[in-house]
This record gives sequence, C-alpha cells and structure tokens, in this order.
Amino acid sequence: MTYAAMGHPEVGFLMMLLIGALAGYIAEKATNSNHGLLTNILVGMAAAFIGGKIAEVLEIPLTGEFFKTLIIATLGAILLLSLWRMVRGRRDA
Repeated sequence: MTYAAMGHPEVGFLMMLLIGALAGYIAEKATNSNHGLLTNILVGMAAAFIGGKIAEVLEIPLTGEFFKTLIIATLGAILLLSLWRMVRGRRDA
C-alpha cells in the first residue's frame, strides 16, 4: 500500500511543517519565484500531497522517510509553482 507523502502516519505535524518549508524554499529558488516562509510552507505541504498522489498513481512506494518525502514534496512544489506561473502569465497577458 502506498501513502501520500504527508499522509503517512510517521510524518508528524512539525515534520510536515519542516518538509513543507524546505520543499517550498527549494522550489522557490528553482522556479525563480519570490515569496515568504508561510507561502513556502503552504506550497510545500500542498505539493507533498500532489507528489504523493502522483507517486501513488505510478505505484512508487513511499515509506514516510524524510528524504523521500522531501524529494517528492520538492518535485511537486516545482510542478505546482511552474503551473501557477504558466496560468498567471496567461492571465496577465
């Protein structure tokens, strides 16, 4: 059985905040975005859920390990921010 990265029983609330902040920060730098700590945490947490669902569909097992969860959350955050920038760019044009 696979779990969404943040939905795993071993990932507690404080670890969820830490992973969200790190994933959001890494994605912020990778996408050349500029936002604050709270946004990094929210983006990272949402992206961990998205990344976890993608891993579930691809049948990639997640065990709740810190680095696996961080990698999934970071990839999801980069995808989320990239999509956000594409949608926002089209709306502003």
